[in-house]
Amino acid sequence: MCTTIVDIGTLIMRSPEMHAGRSRIAGTGVTVQRIVTWYKLGLTADEIADEIGHLTLAQVHDALAYYYANRDGIEADLQSEADQAQELQRQQAGNPVVEWTNRVEQ
Repeated sequence: MCTTIVDIGTLIMRSPEMHAGRSRIAGTGVTVQRIVTWYKLGLTADEIADEIGHLTLAQVHDALAYYYANRDGIEADLQSEADQAQELQRQQAGNPVVEWTNRVEQ
């Protein structure tokens, strides 16, 4: 029986031209932040792999391991994104088109 060995050091990558250089699962556009966000919402690794069908369970676990090894930096990125989203919402307050859209969506 032939077993393929995977070097786990190759499963996460960064490139400045994709997702502003955020860490992502190699060969995909799925960022570690996306996996972590779903995990924090209560999804298990199995559920995340099922939701993003082209990912293997090993890839999801690798993203989570990368997060735990680099937690401070990734948490800072997540907070920065949340701050930016909040600032955009604040800037759009009072915009009649945004207010109309919000009413329609409710």
